[in-house]
Amino acid sequence: MNRRTLLKGLGVAAATPALAACSGGGGGAASEGSNTITMMYNGDATQQKAFKALFAEFGKVNSKIKLVAQGIPAASWAAFSNTVATRIAGGQVPDIIQIATEGQRLFASKGLLTPLEPFIEKDRALVDGYLADIDPNLKKWNTEYASPDGKTYYMPGGYNTMALYAREDLFEKAGVDLPDKDWTWDDFRAAGERIKSKTGAFLVPAASGYFTDVMPWLTTNGASTFDEQWATPTFDSPEAVEAAEFVRGLVEDGLAPKPGGTYDAPTQMKQGKLATLGGGRWPTLNMRDLDMVDAVRIVDWPTKTQNGSPVGWDAWPITKASKNKEAAWEFIKFLISKDAGRFYAESGGTIVPARRSVAGSSAFTDDAPAGSLLLREAISYATPIPSPDRGAECQKVIEEAWLTIVSGNGAAADVLGSANDKLAALV
Repeated sequence: MNRRTLLKGLGVAAATPALAACSGGGGGAASEGSNTITMMYNGDATQQKAFKALFAEFGKVNSKIKLVAQGIPAASWAAFSNTVATRIAGGQVPDIIQIATEGQRLFASKGLLTPLEPFIEKDRALVDGYLADIDPNLKKWNTEYASPDGKTYYMPGGYNTMALYAREDLFEKAGVDLPDKDWTWDDFRAAGERIKSKTGAFLVPAASGYFTDVMPWLTTNGASTFDEQWATPTFDSPEAVEAAEFVRGLVEDGLAPKPGGTYDAPTQMKQGKLATLGGGRWPTLNMRDLDMVDAVRIVDWPTKTQNGSPVGWDAWPITKASKNKEAAWEFIKFLISKDAGRFYAESGGTIVPARRSVAGSSAFTDDAPAGSLLLREAISYATPIPSPDRGAECQKVIEEAWLTIVSGNGAAADVLGSANDKLAALV
């Protein structure tokens, strides 16, 4: 995903069912008894490559199910959810959908999904083993945020949190010690001033992505866009205003590039013009492509009042319209297996694997920056990205307000106050 611009990613079966994957096709549910299942997932060309490798791996252990998988590039998970909802309304109903946090409540509340309890009961030992291996928060959030009526509609998959990828030599040239954790906004700003003075490099981008640029600053100051129930907006809290003003200050003082337009942060970092960039697992692929894995280290986001990060996770439902639910369940069983988790992590997956046994293994840490395990640790204190039913509209309000502030086109308190009123009208 760039996951959240995203946010952007996934979570053997002792079953019979191979999968012949292809990225084309209409995506509608297959006819009953055809033993073909259809799937829609979020993926640009890079992400589709990793997914297709995973699909082919499924084909090696299952020989009776054909999967027609359609990758849909989207600028955000909210946009992806809207695209899928539009296609479903037009009659293109897949058997399985990859749905991130931003769309889970929406799809479950619309009556589009099949309760998974009968399938879970049939494979209770397998599912219990999986749930015992994932972070307890994922299991809890899958119920709290994706089950409006108490039924289980999703198997939770992999996730992303936010941390900073830091180019170590720029900190060294500036004479700044780079901590793994326990540094403050003030420490971060002071480091940026020295780096700018000694190397001319910017400290960090100041963009307006909901997951990548807004929530990290809010959560590290004890703030968020909504309350825990996603019912009441809190985007104009004093802590949120303070966070926006801090980021605006970085821009004003030349420590962050001016917002707007296209800014290729990984390339700027490669050229020595940027000291840090925010991300989850997905920038690791950029670091590999740019031959920078050994040049960067992942560190915690600096804090004002507490450790903080947003978190978003993938989940896998079966649609109510599916005529091949048993085959669809076999594919979900594959997705939650250790073998699939390891394979996807090794083949270019853009998420933290859901299974702790995989996320703590060499499948995740090999050919990855030092500090990669901090992405896994962050789930212990992370805040689920608030995603009400009208999440795409909310995201637009949030991002436009943040961009207005960090661009210097409005006072933080006024802009966030107005945005909060707009959010209140959407829930």
